[in-house]
Amino acid sequence: MSQTLRQPDILEIARIEGKVMVEDLAERFDVTVQTIRRDLTELANAGKLERVHGGAILPSGVTNIIYEERRRLNEDAKQAIARLCADAIPDNASVFLDIGTTTEAVAQELLDHSGLMVVTNNMNVANILLANKTSDIVVAGGSLRRADNGLVGNLTARTIENFKFDYAILGCSAMDEDGDLLDFDIQEVVVGQTLLKRSREVFLVADHSKFRRGAPVRIGSLRDIDKFFTDHPLPAGLSENCSAWGTEVIVAAPVAHTP
Repeated sequence: MSQTLRQPDILEIARIEGKVMVEDLAERFDVTVQTIRRDLTELANAGKLERVHGGAILPSGVTNIIYEERRRLNEDAKQAIARLCADAIPDNASVFLDIGTTTEAVAQELLDHSGLMVVTNNMNVANILLANKTSDIVVAGGSLRRADNGLVGNLTARTIENFKFDYAILGCSAMDEDGDLLDFDIQEVVVGQTLLKRSREVFLVADHSKFRRGAPVRIGSLRDIDKFFTDHPLPAGLSENCSAWGTEVIVAAPVAHTP
């Protein structure tokens, strides 16, 4: 396969899996590891990937990956995470669902729940939950972010201050090595910080690709989270910190597909 054809495929694998490894790619494309390293270097120089030891990841920065690409990234993992998270939410509970593609997957898994009151600043979540005829849906006001149909800003935060939720389901754009939860939009972060104060239990839903990304604005810390639903075990040091903080880490098994 020529370089022109191979590099778009490498990018697609990175979008789906969150990372690519040199040896895996060399075997997949039946080329030398030196050839793959050159491909990754060129993609990194073009700003499309970020080199790490043994491979590359989607780039960090001060702007997020576009929404449609985020929806495709680790779809199976998000479904598995969402299923576990939804199982932890009882019927007849008050729930806040945050902006994010993983929280949208949670909304899909909540369609069979009954008697929920769901508040959200995510128009996509509200549209998904229209199919749940037994639950009430409240859309928090705010400025519409057209890139992902999210409602953000101080008006959203003030709406949230009128509630005390049984459960808040949060996402994040990135996670630092010390357990800090990060995002790109300070207006969205204000909403997340308010939710940490206005919820009895806070659940974080984030797949492993967030472990290796960076973002400039701090939402809070894993120490503020009651349950963290993810798809890979945490690095040892962070796992030990979660135990000390009382943050329960729940790792989802891969989704089984019917042949």
